[in-house]
Amino acid sequence: MRLTIEGIDDNGPIPERFAFGAPDLQAHVRLSDNRNPGLVWDDVPAGARSLVLLCVDPDVPSRADDVNKEGRRISADLPRIDFYHWVLVDVAPAPGSIAEGACSDGITPGGKFRPPGPGRSRQGINDYTSWFEGDNDMSGRYFGYDGPCPPWNDSVVHHYRFVLYATDLERCPVDGDFTGRDVMDAIDGHVLTDASFVGTYTLNPDL
Repeated sequence: MRLTIEGIDDNGPIPERFAFGAPDLQAHVRLSDNRNPGLVWDDVPAGARSLVLLCVDPDVPSRADDVNKEGRRISADLPRIDFYHWVLVDVAPAPGSIAEGACSDGITPGGKFRPPGPGRSRQGINDYTSWFEGDNDMSGRYFGYDGPCPPWNDSVVHHYRFVLYATDLERCPVDGDFTGRDVMDAIDGHVLTDASFVGTYTLNPDL
């Protein structure tokens, strides 16, 4: 199975239009276009019954003490955790594509509420749901795609791994406000093959 992303080279930088946050000389970061990138896949195995798409950043700081703090720097030695940016299940098990901007075009404060995915697919919540918890302006349930916005004072470039899984499940057994972690648990033992594509992004001008 093959997965490509239009406008991004594998292991290359992600353009700002696909990001939640863009660099700003005065404020460090400003809101960006937040468009989902265009994806194309083929060579789906014959036994696949549904596909699952996840986008995860494995480089998120495990502690927020220094995140986006003036005069502070997030150490490269700090342990990192996963942050899911897109959770999509029940994609038709055939060659296909998702057009740029079809699942996200702009930022919705409080999150996009249960937007449908392409065809009969379903979109779960991403980790901006927990990130913005308690924020009066931004808190809510963030379904679908929301792009990169790593800390502007991080010492490492973040990697965004888009992974397409071919599964033997006709329907992924998750419902409601399901997360990327829920999906990974649900498809455990049911993956026939996968294809991945990595893009990088940073808001640190020194990187």
